[in-house]
Amino acid sequence: MAENEELPSNWGRWGADDELGTLNLITEEAGARGAAEARTGRAVSLARPIQPTPFVSGPFAPLARDSSPVQQIMQYAGDVPATVDMILVTNHHASSTHIDALGHQVLDGKVYPGRPLAESVTPAGVRHGSTAAFAAGISTRGVLLDLAPDGPLPAAHPITPEDFEAAEARQGVRLESGDALVLRGGWAGVVDFEKPLPGVTLDAVRWMHRRGVSLYAGDLGDAYPPLETAVPAPLHRVALPLLGMPLIDVAEVEELAAVCRELNRHTFLFVVAPPRIHGLTGVPVNPLAVF
Repeated sequence: MAENEELPSNWGRWGADDELGTLNLITEEAGARGAAEARTGRAVSLARPIQPTPFVSGPFAPLARDSSPVQQIMQYAGDVPATVDMILVTNHHASSTHIDALGHQVLDGKVYPGRPLAESVTPAGVRHGSTAAFAAGISTRGVLLDLAPDGPLPAAHPITPEDFEAAEARQGVRLESGDALVLRGGWAGVVDFEKPLPGVTLDAVRWMHRRGVSLYAGDLGDAYPPLETAVPAPLHRVALPLLGMPLIDVAEVEELAAVCRELNRHTFLFVVAPPRIHGLTGVPVNPLAVF
């Protein structure tokens, strides 16, 4: 990995005990800017649907293309007044829309904002940088940058600041400090996992830092295989642990893009209300774009 001083960082910016990271950028002004985008009440989900599989299939079976992030046990005993079930959830699953907490990624033995791993993450749960930071929910202005209006990005395409700014100019929008960045690369529902995935570059992460992006969500994230050798996976290895930027992985953005085209607007109220379960490194979410 490149030397830390060469990388953008928010360590110390909001204090040694900070657990909000870039969510601190959602000021009252930024929150009000987001609320003003909700004009009609029309809502679009950015979560991928999940169909649970029976627990008997094995929660520790190797992940496969058709595996589910949720295993289910039905507590059913015939003619009863109610049915119940239990579920086992794999938070960081490639088929589950989920939000990464800041303690999810470790950099040089530390988690954001420089806390030793041993003080932050234990076998009993996460003490610092956990999903507890999302207890109040997240509400801000969301901006969709559609990088693929004429077709999916090419395989192994490096997503750069130039891609972001071209989308801004094309759509007539500009990301401001405190906004959530929602990205579309046109790779939703890809079934050929042998194709090299496009991904966000380190320069793009630096751009997000300069612009004050509070949260990232998209149908693409880090490239696979990595495009950069010095800092592979810059979203998960720089934006999350150094900037303290929560990431929503596996966002479903096709319906959102269609509504944006229909309404000829690419900004909206972006709302994330994760389950209030503390001490986790991440949790499934159903983000909403409200127009």
